[in-house]
Amino acid sequence: MKLVRFGAPGREKPGIIDANGKIRDLSKIVPDIAGEALTPKGLAKIRKAKIDTLPLVRGNPRLGPCVGHVGNFIAIGLNYADHAAEAGLKVPSEPVIFNKAPSCICGPNDDTMIPKESSKLDWEVELGIVIGSHARYLAKNKAMDVVAGYCLANDVSERVFQIERSGGQWTKGKSCETFGPLGPWLVTKDEIKDPQSLNMWLTVNGETRQKGSTKTMVFGVEHLVWYCSQFFVMEPGDIITTGTPPGVALGMKPPQWLKPGDVVTLGIEGLGEQKQKIVRFRN
Repeated sequence: MKLVRFGAPGREKPGIIDANGKIRDLSKIVPDIAGEALTPKGLAKIRKAKIDTLPLVRGNPRLGPCVGHVGNFIAIGLNYADHAAEAGLKVPSEPVIFNKAPSCICGPNDDTMIPKESSKLDWEVELGIVIGSHARYLAKNKAMDVVAGYCLANDVSERVFQIERSGGQWTKGKSCETFGPLGPWLVTKDEIKDPQSLNMWLTVNGETRQKGSTKTMVFGVEHLVWYCSQFFVMEPGDIITTGTPPGVALGMKPPQWLKPGDVVTLGIEGLGEQKQKIVRFRN
């Protein structure tokens, strides 16, 4: 299934993509694509619905983030060896975990707003894992049981905040408003045969900047879900974004940071595409 959330920011409704690529309204089936709806029981309820009988959503509504009310937005750093190399850093022996504030989450095609005092705005196409069950101290061979599905993510980053003013952590360089576009869809895991074999790409103003595959991840989906569960509890609707391949502005010589008017387009095989326009800070 391809699950979506559509409508104005903060008032999104749950939807599903039908066989013709149209959105059908799921409001009478589940209250949102969030929490309980993402559990095995919740997804089973959606599967039982007769999609073609659900109300058809007319026009081209705004797509919101494909998961609502995210409690924990977990991110993995330096998870592609070639990206670590371009950043001048060693490949980690264990996953590098940091957090993005859930308040940074936005729709897949919403504008990316340059934060105040920003001078080094960057992009990162990433695979997102959506958790669908309570998860704590998982056995490794049970890790995939708690995955509801996957989505496309852009781990937008401000490198001055992240690196030059880090204070020893990355969160504030990763959590500014609009720094977490998610979607267009949440694709349930049954539709993705192998999450470790997905092509991914990103362009800026039509020029290719990133081109890679999840097959080159240092730590794969199963390992990351298992590993995270050893340190904190995860709940349905939590998201793990899993790192980026090479080609970010930070690794360019000289770097070409994002500026107002730039358009970033990105995609992952089977998970759809996003497009964001870079705009100046606005109240």
